[in-house]
Amino acid sequence: MATKASTFGVGPATNITAAIGNREDLTDVIYNIAPTETPFMSNIGRTKCTSTFHEWQTDSLATAAANQQLEGDDYDSAGLEASVVTTRVTNYTTISAKTLIISGSHESTLKAGRKSEIAYQVAKKGKELKRDIEFTLSQEQAPVASTGGTTRKTRALESWIASNASRGSGGSDHASTFVVTDGTQRDLTEAMVKSAVQSAWTAGGDPEMMLCGAVNKQNISSQFSGIATMYREQSGTGPGTIIGAADVYVSDFGELKVVPSRFSRDRTISIIQKDMWAIAYLRPFKVYDLAKTGDAEKRLLLSEYTLEGRNEAASAKVADLKTDLL
Repeated sequence: MATKASTFGVGPATNITAAIGNREDLTDVIYNIAPTETPFMSNIGRTKCTSTFHEWQTDSLATAAANQQLEGDDYDSAGLEASVVTTRVTNYTTISAKTLIISGSHESTLKAGRKSEIAYQVAKKGKELKRDIEFTLSQEQAPVASTGGTTRKTRALESWIASNASRGSGGSDHASTFVVTDGTQRDLTEAMVKSAVQSAWTAGGDPEMMLCGAVNKQNISSQFSGIATMYREQSGTGPGTIIGAADVYVSDFGELKVVPSRFSRDRTISIIQKDMWAIAYLRPFKVYDLAKTGDAEKRLLLSEYTLEGRNEAASAKVADLKTDLL
């Protein structure tokens, strides 16, 4: 069968599958699905520590009582009130690190999406390190001192909150070892949260944020009557936009922002007063050049830190929750 000639009097077009020399269509953007939000770290304070064994003090006011005195009364030493000493509180620092090694050839090769592989990997590892720290601080980890080959560990959020803790059957927070014992899981109810908030408020706290996993964030949205932001008016005269999220919960003791966390345990809702928590850095985030021992570049990303629970009684938690939608 004869080949049909081109209108312009030349041979048939070259098929792209047989062509040589076409450039690849590789975009200069690298898409990363991994989330980098760190809701606990981002909402609490930041301070410094000067030792691997960090110490601070807590105090509280005496219980309010009727106080009426005689005019012209005299106060001798027998009637003076004894001073109440402060409480010394401690925590250990822990070290989190990431490393990378890039060959000289890899760094020198022309790449899509980044000019320097070292710079790209340092930025990526930095985000991973931040996520690791958020995960560590949000757990039920008890403090561990470094002895011999033992890794030093910081006391984490769930192991701090004990004064105002709602737990399932068998659950407990050990007063001296700070080890959390999980109890029987139960369905979340609004009454549990109300009671926990009341306990923290009665103790002198002003909780303002609920940190929770994905399932119980949805349960709060669908089940709680104290939801404030179920709708939001659009600007102008248009209809309102329905927002299916409990972004703010209005309790009898103030508003609490409901914040979902990918790094907290799904079974626990932490109800916190933000200024009563801080991450204390002995060594803030830093990138170190490691010794060159061959045809490669090596880097160490490291941070040493601890969680400062300035007064855990200002916060509360509802623990041992089921992680099923209600």
